[in-house]
Amino acid sequence: MEEAAPGTHEAHGVPVCYRHPDRETGVRCTRCERPICPACMVSASVGFQCPECVRGGSGTGHPPAASRPRTVAGGTVTADPRLLTKMLIGVNLAVFLVQIAVGDRFTNRFELIGQAYTPLLPGVQGIAEGQYYRLLTAMFLHGGYAHILFNMLSLWWIGGPLEAALGRARYLTLYLLSGLAGSALTFLLAAPNQPSLGASGAIFGLFGATGVLMRRLNYDLRPLVALLVINLVITFSPGFNIAWQAHIGGLVAGVAIGYAMIHAPRERRTLVQYGACALVLAVVVVLTLVRTAQLT
Repeated sequence: MEEAAPGTHEAHGVPVCYRHPDRETGVRCTRCERPICPACMVSASVGFQCPECVRGGSGTGHPPAASRPRTVAGGTVTADPRLLTKMLIGVNLAVFLVQIAVGDRFTNRFELIGQAYTPLLPGVQGIAEGQYYRLLTAMFLHGGYAHILFNMLSLWWIGGPLEAALGRARYLTLYLLSGLAGSALTFLLAAPNQPSLGASGAIFGLFGATGVLMRRLNYDLRPLVALLVINLVITFSPGFNIAWQAHIGGLVAGVAIGYAMIHAPRERRTLVQYGACALVLAVVVVLTLVRTAQLT
């Protein structure tokens, strides 16, 4: 039996993207004429070009990097747009396994706590005692199987598409700053002896940025709003023992950073995006210093 020659599908139906065979398209590269889907289209002076032709040179005198495929926020398009999300999930799971193996002593050393005595560690512990690393490390700790399962499912569902839209560097910056903002607000407003841990602050930041992105692309926001409302109702419901400060802090930071990244004008994109990130980081530092001064 003879094998079908390349392009047979195109001859009898709608062409498919040469990089994504599952996607039909009616657009071809203006240089090599290969079919390309919207994800592979790179704007040219006339029509669109495929990523290979762009990397080989635009034909306009500009270096290939000048026309490299970019995400909606200006990030680099990658072969695996969910790689960083997978790595973040892996790190969270690895730390959770360490928590199970080592026990409460490990958790008590790295969870978010303002200022308190802990039963397994000597002396007074907490951020107010100079242990600022707790603002970051608490983001990768979890309080049980249900806690980490819910957070990692949310990270996969929300984080993957957002990473593809922002690019890895911007996505990681958003994740970390949203988590730090949630930690800082918890440190500021919660009782100093109240421990807190979890990736929820960072994930709420991803929720906020996703809302900004969906509005920018004119997508239906109702499913996301419904999910966010359910989460907020659970957050403020008595009996769940949830640090609402982390959720609100992460959400506000995510909306602010997401808006700057997605709506930044092309000619000043880097300045606006990283300027907004620097501003959020400055707020985190100020809140931390103010609370530290109150407790010492």
